Amino acid sequence: MRPRARVSADMPREVFNALSAVRVRQEKVAGIYADGCGLYLVVSASGARWWQWRGMVHGRRVELGMGSAREVSLTEARRMAVEWRKLARAGGDPRAERDKARRKSITFEEAARRVWADQVADEGGNAKHRQQWIATLEKYAFPKIGPRAIHAVDQSDMLRILAPIWTETPETARRVRQRLRVVLDWARAAGLRDGVNPVEGVEKGLPKQKDKQQHFAALPWAELPALMKRLAVAPGMGAAALRLTILTAARSGETRGATWDEIDPERATWTIPAARMKAKVEHRVPLSRPALAVLDSLDGPRVGLVFPSARRDRPLSDMTLSAVLKRLNVPVTVHGFRSTFRDWAEEAGEWPHEVKESALAHTIKDKVEAAYRRGDLFEKRKLLMDAWGAYCG
Repeated sequence: MRPRARVSADMPREVFNALSAVRVRQEKVAGIYADGCGLYLVVSASGARWWQWRGMVHGRRVELGMGSAREVSLTEARRMAVEWRKLARAGGDPRAERDKARRKSITFEEAARRVWADQVADEGGNAKHRQQWIATLEKYAFPKIGPRAIHAVDQSDMLRILAPIWTETPETARRVRQRLRVVLDWARAAGLRDGVNPVEGVEKGLPKQKDKQQHFAALPWAELPALMKRLAVAPGMGAAALRLTILTAARSGETRGATWDEIDPERATWTIPAARMKAKVEHRVPLSRPALAVLDSLDGPRVGLVFPSARRDRPLSDMTLSAVLKRLNVPVTVHGFRSTFRDWAEEAGEWPHEVKESALAHTIKDKVEAAYRRGDLFEKRKLLMDAWGAYCG
């Protein structure tokens, strides 16, 4: 029999020790989980988890970050929650006490190196990318704000880092911006800073990039595996169509109009006729194992439309796929997942430019290159899409 938890006099009797160390480590469903004494575990869709304390301070309800669940144990979080609750009841301010300690917090460089060591250095994928992750910060960020306390970093610091490279090397600048965002998001989750990430909205203070095209809201690629798990259990034909769209980096209309005679499961290939392609050129799509699994999961005869609407002779509407995202409260567009795929291919591997462009069925703008490229790079794209399918989970 499980032993009863010891009740502290400082804990409300109706809720105490609701969490366990195992659940703190393994909880995968995004949400906010109460433990007692105002202590909550927050789990994000990307799998990040941190502690939060909620209570009344000077007659007002406040929410204070207590640190990452990877850095602060359940026992320590409970001790802090009890102390903060007692302090608030006595008329004190837990925020002020926390900020006293925060003034001695780690520097931006220390925070960035910790994030790199914990989240990047040991992850799978390309070794060169992992080294470039920290190298870009060493080159562009550390000389300007490396010694600065992480809680004191603000948007003016972001401008100092990004302004010199924003128009000169746009792609590098965007990668640096993304890595700055990751470090500062971690610092907030770790309880080392409050407020909005200073990277958000920094573009308003920078000149327009000539090569930047971002018309569709896209999901950060690090958050995609968690979304795919949610889609896997979501009911309906729309969720299945969205999964295949993501796994193949296809356009929504290409998926919704797919017919079973375009699918060759033996060769793991989906051949989209020229009439249904934006560039009016036939496009062969390599089907990864997860993509084939989506097709295998579908009920009904293997004739006609793969994803029919309630009226079997008509395809799903574009709004059907968008409605799936709306129900899951994911504020991105269906087309934006093509950007998610492109960002992943840039960050997580060394795939040749032409292979990535061919996977997205982009038209070759350079006439000389188009004249010399005779094939469709299918075998190389197959390796890319297999890696993408494995990453999506």
